[in-house]
Amino acid sequence: MESNEAVRSLAALAQPVRLQVFRALVVVGPEGLTPGALVDAIGVPATSLSFHLKELTHSGLVSQERQGRNLIYRAAFDRMNALLGYLTENCCQGEACLTVDSTACISC
Repeated sequence: MESNEAVRSLAALAQPVRLQVFRALVVVGPEGLTPGALVDAIGVPATSLSFHLKELTHSGLVSQERQGRNLIYRAAFDRMNALLGYLTENCCQGEACLTVDSTACISC
């Protein structure tokens, strides 16, 4: 991941509603959610939600797919993992410090 991509992704998440939307999509997994389901889940007005979904989609953290008359939004797990990798690639002086089952550095 390039630093400009990381900045765009982090900027998209640096807003409470967008962070809440992204986390809701991460929790639901690959099946994703429609905008209506997101409105019900997080209680944000639909007009506001569409703006936030556009920003998350533009950042690459969320994908959009049309299924019939519905739009399905999904967290882009590959992009999320690339961002996490970018943020932690120089952790522990550049040494590999994560175990397979761990989410935290061994030496941190």
